[in-house]
Amino acid sequence: MATVTLDQLTKKYPNGFVAVSELDIGIADGEFLVLVGPSGCGKSTALRMVAGLEEISDGELQIDGQRMNDVEPKDRNIAMVFQSYALYPHLDVARNIGFPLKLAGVPKQEAEAKVLEAARLLELEPLLASKPAQLSGGQRQRVAMGRAIVRDPAVFLMDEPLSNLDAKLRVQMRAEITGLQHRLGATTIYVTHDQVEAMTMGDRVAVLRDGLLQQVAAPTDLYEQPDNLFVAGFIGAPAMNLRMARLSSGNDGWQLQLGSQVLSLAEPVFDTHPTLRGYDGAEIVVGIRPEAIEDASVGGDDGRSRLSAVVSLTEALGSDLLLHFPLDAPSVEAGDPDTLEGIDDRMVIARVSPRSSARPGTTVELSVNTENLHFFDPQTELAIRG
Repeated sequence: MATVTLDQLTKKYPNGFVAVSELDIGIADGEFLVLVGPSGCGKSTALRMVAGLEEISDGELQIDGQRMNDVEPKDRNIAMVFQSYALYPHLDVARNIGFPLKLAGVPKQEAEAKVLEAARLLELEPLLASKPAQLSGGQRQRVAMGRAIVRDPAVFLMDEPLSNLDAKLRVQMRAEITGLQHRLGATTIYVTHDQVEAMTMGDRVAVLRDGLLQQVAAPTDLYEQPDNLFVAGFIGAPAMNLRMARLSSGNDGWQLQLGSQVLSLAEPVFDTHPTLRGYDGAEIVVGIRPEAIEDASVGGDDGRSRLSAVVSLTEALGSDLLLHFPLDAPSVEAGDPDTLEGIDDRMVIARVSPRSSARPGTTVELSVNTENLHFFDPQTELAIRG
């Protein structure tokens, strides 16, 4: 396998549009890196530059320390799996998988051995004589992956490979691709717009917006320590609740004024966010993950700060119950505009225990774990911490 270095990688089109701007990421040997972001953020363009399908306007691409900017795609030792399976309908599975080997002039016996090994890895052995029309969507995608595997490339590139599959099959294929990548130890760059897919598959996840890298980190770090408002709003389902609030200190300690309601902040909040004290008397953006809110009648009197809410909508998910309720603190828009379209931004979402008896129209007391709140500067949109 190989290391991949994107050093200030930039793509600027003749009309002046910058699709990717100074993308700076180092990918370790055997790492699974996911590029994620909303439609049009530049993630597929970045992948195509690595593949050699898009010309690099500025910056440098290195594979195993070798500059690749002007190297032909066929000479980069990469294999790409696309959203469309791009299988030859007149060839059976074995010949589809082995097609790159035929083009490369690999001896027949060696090629057959490679095809059988790929088929074994992908559990396609019983289907080797089948034509693509006889296969399910998931089986076709595995054939496309087999065609990439037999080339024994230095780097695998995957561009939205699961987007044509139904929800159940996507979950299954996520696990299969992740397991296969671990077995092969393959350096992989994977593009998706689905943040759940990104968080469950990647060793690290790079979040892009308008061609700019927002943050690259392990999935847990992205979730627990987003660097800015965009990452905070994009990562997580349901999304983080983002509201304007005023921070103040007084005889009653530190408080957050959220519209007509007040949350008290305990001292441990400032142990993890020491620079937050500098915002005394100022407006900040507070982020509340849905799981940081619990029905106080179920969680008991734990001494946490409380919100009083009139429930507008409930969604029973089996293991959780989502409560939607209005909060009169101004909302802050972040994340994917396509995802946010049609959502009532007055509503806050809480993920509570399914034992909660809250129903639409009822008033509930909600306890908030203020130690798990996130804080952002409204001007810079950067996280307040450290």
